[in-house]
Amino acid sequence: MGKFIKAGRIIILTNGRFAGKKAVVVKTFDDGSKIRTFGHALVAGVQKPQMKVTKAMSRKKINKRLRVKPFVKFVNYSHMMPTRYSIAADLEPKTFVTDAQMENPDGRKEAKKAFSGLLKEKFLNPTSAIDKSGSGKSALLFLKKKLRF
Repeated sequence: MGKFIKAGRIIILTNGRFAGKKAVVVKTFDDGSKIRTFGHALVAGVQKPQMKVTKAMSRKKINKRLRVKPFVKFVNYSHMMPTRYSIAADLEPKTFVTDAQMENPDGRKEAKKAFSGLLKEKFLNPTSAIDKSGSGKSALLFLKKKLRF
């Protein structure tokens, strides 16, 4: 399972509180760790993506609707489904969240805030600093859209 789940791959969670939500793999633990003895990955995902905005909306309403609600967690490989999308290398998935931040609630909060800011910026102008193939752009668009099933 772990052979094509690498850092930067976009996955869909299949179990638990965030089932059906999309996330980016930050770090993989193929052989498990001391606490979690199974193959798992640290993921940063989108719990609630941005909503559609129109010209008629007030500035306050637009800002509220453009908020991204992120989450960070460790996920068992058997509870995720990899997609064909990977985010662009220039985004550096390893910088989204670290193991040290995951150990305490304040660190998680800090990581979520930083990840949220990055996503908001990338969702608003996805074309900035993207590789020529445009694969990073389509991955961001996929992450932004609500999963329909």
